[in-house]
Amino acid sequence: MKYHDSIVTAEKKMHAAIKQLQLWHIAATPINYAVSYGYLNKHSKALNAAIEKQLAAVKKLDNFFLEQIYSQYILVQSAFRGELIDDLDEVLIDLQANSQQSSSCTKRLVTQLDDNMVRLNSTDKDEIFIAIKKIRQTTQEFKLAQEKIVEQLLVSKQSTEALRSELEDVKKEIYLDPLTRLYNRKAMAKHLELWCSADPDQQVAAIVINIDQFSQMNESLGPLISDVLLTKIANKISSYVDESGLPIRSAGDEFLILLPDVERSMAGEIAEKIRQSIEKLRFISSKSGTRLPQITLSMGVSDYNVATSAHNIINQTRALINQQANRRTNFVSIANS
Repeated sequence: MKYHDSIVTAEKKMHAAIKQLQLWHIAATPINYAVSYGYLNKHSKALNAAIEKQLAAVKKLDNFFLEQIYSQYILVQSAFRGELIDDLDEVLIDLQANSQQSSSCTKRLVTQLDDNMVRLNSTDKDEIFIAIKKIRQTTQEFKLAQEKIVEQLLVSKQSTEALRSELEDVKKEIYLDPLTRLYNRKAMAKHLELWCSADPDQQVAAIVINIDQFSQMNESLGPLISDVLLTKIANKISSYVDESGLPIRSAGDEFLILLPDVERSMAGEIAEKIRQSIEKLRFISSKSGTRLPQITLSMGVSDYNVATSAHNIINQTRALINQQANRRTNFVSIANS
């Protein structure tokens, strides 16, 4: 077992983890199970604190929240990262050794050239012949040494490319929502940090997208169909975002789009296009053939300086929806200038 439990102890913990998920009213998926197992066995104080904070705020634990916990506290601490660091260390050591070897070979060549330049100016033919012979020998040794270093650098390059590929896979796990493959809040915070470091005065438009009455839909249709709907809506939303924008899944039934250097009015037009496109979608169950309820979106639009925290951007833009949520659905609310 991962934590070196005995078989009997491990079975008890497995049953306890599943029972805990039942108490939380959450399906026993592999990710949810891993979080529950870690929570009960207190492998991470930060993980337990995050869950306790959510429960203390009387907020429901759902698949989305546990997926975030898994990415932040379990996946990030996996042994893979230790192996990755070791591999990086090896590549750096190899590169350093190759650099030192190349520097040493170059110094030897320069020294030999300096020593034999005097002989080349001699009137003694034998001394000139010896000098030329030594220069040829030294240059040949230098050439062979450089060829060996090139081969070693090629191996290091291949290792680096393999590591880069693995790092890209890790980034996808850390920064992407596992269901919709949109960015998550961690990626949002990272992008804001990068934008701010590049230009502290940069503005970014924010569109918060809430799926109307999704919790009722989830209860009536079940989590499997709800997940399919979420994925299709996410794909539709991301189709309206170009490479400079950032589509994010910010909550279970909520999405967020960040648009750098886009004016609030333009962001409002984009939000309206998204609202209309989702309103026109019609979903039919592949099993029963019955038409599913129409899906609509309530949306808030505002803009911020990139130094604004991810938490404030979400909450302040979300407030534009909450101000009208009790009165209506299927709308776009744009913040006043």
